[in-house]
Amino acid sequence: MSMPTDSETPVAVVHGETLTRLPEDLYIPPDALEVFLETFQGPLDLLLYLIRKQNLNILDIPIAEVTRQYMGYVELMQTVKLELAAEYLVMAAMLAEIKSRMLLPSPAGEEDEETDPRAELVRRLQEYERYRVAAESLDNRPRVGREVHLVVIENDLPPVKRIEPNVSLFEMMDAFKEVLVRAELYRHHHVQLEPLSVRERMTRILARINSEAFVSFEEMFDLHEGRRGLVVTFIAILELLKESLVVVVQQEPYAPIHLKAAA
Repeated sequence: MSMPTDSETPVAVVHGETLTRLPEDLYIPPDALEVFLETFQGPLDLLLYLIRKQNLNILDIPIAEVTRQYMGYVELMQTVKLELAAEYLVMAAMLAEIKSRMLLPSPAGEEDEETDPRAELVRRLQEYERYRVAAESLDNRPRVGREVHLVVIENDLPPVKRIEPNVSLFEMMDAFKEVLVRAELYRHHHVQLEPLSVRERMTRILARINSEAFVSFEEMFDLHEGRRGLVVTFIAILELLKESLVVVVQQEPYAPIHLKAAA
């Protein structure tokens, strides 16, 4: 098998056709390739770069030297990319105006006033620097799609529906029995019995619960009230169930009982 010669080595593929040598009438214009290593975001960005590069005090800008360096960059941009020079020329005119105002004597009657022509430019540079620092701080924060990538897992299985068991009266009696056992630990001597009202206890229970969140069945009882108070509270809960003012649920058999106000 013979190896291809230099004249047969492909140099390019144009529209699917392999070329083994360059056309004799091939012309490459001088501006066919342009490389931009670093660009500025505007004239203020360029001015701030020149000031920071020479460690100059932004409050005391040497207008003559900064203007000279600024015009050097503008002339370079005019030769590289002409459409970028328009807004930079406006800033160049402003620098020339400031320079001329600093060379001319101050008008009569303005000696006591602030007549530094650089004041407005300094204010704009300081404001621009604050916004640039804030933008760089925001850009350094983690961003979705750059540093943070969201993972989405699709589940093709149908959702499992859990059927909550119905709470029977016997289960409520068992729960109430546990409350009575705990109440024995707080037994104490009663000097005087307070009158207990089922209707008043129903009102207190409704004031403690709402239709948005469930409350444990045991939290409805105050163990310090003794057996009489616990019985009245239990009867009040049964009356509220009878009148459909509360809802009692249980997530699974033998699980704790919860209740909430009916919607």
